[in-house]
Amino acid sequence: MLLHDTALIFGRYARQTLRSRFQILFGILMPLLYLLFFGPLLTGLPLGEDTDSWQILVPGLLLQLGLFGASFAGFGLIIDKSTGVVERMRVTPVSRAALLLGRVLRDALLFMFQAVLLVLVAVLMGLRAPLPGVLIGFAFVGLLTVSLASLSYALAMRVSTPQEFGPVINALTMPAMLLSGLMLPMMLGPKWLDVLSHFTPFRYLVDAVRDAYAGTYASAHLLYGVIVALGFAALAVTVGTGVFRKAGA
Repeated sequence: MLLHDTALIFGRYARQTLRSRFQILFGILMPLLYLLFFGPLLTGLPLGEDTDSWQILVPGLLLQLGLFGASFAGFGLIIDKSTGVVERMRVTPVSRAALLLGRVLRDALLFMFQAVLLVLVAVLMGLRAPLPGVLIGFAFVGLLTVSLASLSYALAMRVSTPQEFGPVINALTMPAMLLSGLMLPMMLGPKWLDVLSHFTPFRYLVDAVRDAYAGTYASAHLLYGVIVALGFAALAVTVGTGVFRKAGA
């Protein structure tokens, strides 16, 4: 029943997304702007890595796509609550966990599609990375989306208005972006900042994807990234489904 109900919810929101071309295209706008206007500035700069500058920037932009896109996914749930959609779903026999998982699966596929578009543009601009590394990067984007979208929906169930939701998300995503080294490797900064960044789980994901793009598949960074990504996803989904069940939504 869980799989059946999840497929039903996923289908509903997937059709809704397909009808909104703006959601599909404009969701990738910010990483694309960074790629077009910030990427050329890094060409030829010594970034402290034995890799090309595009192999440094593109993995960060992929995870930035998941970080900001999935973190704000809860806005849609707040709208559903205010228009009575959630209330109507309450009286159906559909699994409460499926109400979360169907939405999260839609988000994961949406951002994976946007990630593919971003990589294609990056290739046109000069990115050269092995195909296995690119596929590993997509897998990390999917796991990050599942994690953050689950927590975003859990928060949306706890608040009543976008005015409550937005500041909380901004307060969490901005430090995460700055400390994870999405734009540039943290090792380029002062030592204390590099140490502090290791307390942010996103740092391990960024390092892992950069190693994958460089073709280094047996590195400690990639191992730590996989462990953190899987653990974070399991924890986030557990928290999210728990909130949905308690809320009766």
